[in-house]
Amino acid sequence: MNSIGSTFQPDASGGAGPKQTGSIPTLKLNDGNEIPMLAFGLGTALYNGESGLVINSALTALKVGFHHLDGAEVYGNEKELGIAIKQSGVPRSELFVTTKAWTIATTVKAAFDASLERLGLDYVDLYLVHWPQIASTPQRLQEIWAEVEAIKESGRAKSIGVSNFLQEHLETIFKTAKTKPVINQIEYHPYLQHGTLVDFHRQHGIATAAYSPLTAITKASPGPVDDVYAALAKKYGVTMSDVGLRWVIDQGIVAVTTSSNEQRLQGYLSKVPSFKLTPSEVAEISELGRQKHFRGFFNDIYGSDDRR
Repeated sequence: MNSIGSTFQPDASGGAGPKQTGSIPTLKLNDGNEIPMLAFGLGTALYNGESGLVINSALTALKVGFHHLDGAEVYGNEKELGIAIKQSGVPRSELFVTTKAWTIATTVKAAFDASLERLGLDYVDLYLVHWPQIASTPQRLQEIWAEVEAIKESGRAKSIGVSNFLQEHLETIFKTAKTKPVINQIEYHPYLQHGTLVDFHRQHGIATAAYSPLTAITKASPGPVDDVYAALAKKYGVTMSDVGLRWVIDQGIVAVTTSSNEQRLQGYLSKVPSFKLTPSEVAEISELGRQKHFRGFFNDIYGSDDRR
């Protein structure tokens, strides 16, 4: 396996380094399964989107070669994702499908069964607890995690993890967990690096996935990383977005992005694997990013300067 980091610890799970295949690298999780490090996300722009748009966008992603598909119950488009998977003709064994639990009306199993039915699948590769506020008490969060563990034991979720958890939430489930989460998917970009959270993940063998990794370009510009992104894009003959994705991947972090533009998606798959940032370039972006704080989600939960 070839490291894509260097002085940065390249594998957020603390295990073997990402496997560079000449296309999108994969990361070995703490349960032995591997996850592609670039995913097509069904949230944000496609959240509760018009059915035809969602299906066509997912089909486009599959057509150009995105085989890691990141969905969720709350996105309101699991059914459309399932239709796109079926219409694409891509063998199920070649796909990595993620979905997430947002609400638990009765049991996690019931929520999971409903997701599988909407997706039209027999199993998912990764099932996540979408946010810790799903539980009203720490004890309830532990109970929910135990139910997720049972789903993994059933074989219908190959790997299990969490999303939007802080260290305190992870520590809560550690107290009773039989199986640690393989990953924590968080909003992650230069302007929201979460303090010591990623290091905490590494210490406990948990991988990190980044949603909204291009926020510094798409939502929070102008900002202190603009010039270095532009300079690196010129140096490597790529786009600023490619640089933003590479900054994530070169830290051993899975990047979840989206677009309905076929040319842009093709560019990600062709350009992102074609270059690597140096450790000093990764460090420079990180350092500049800490000069600004921007959170795109959950601002109703976290204070304006809460960088956790």
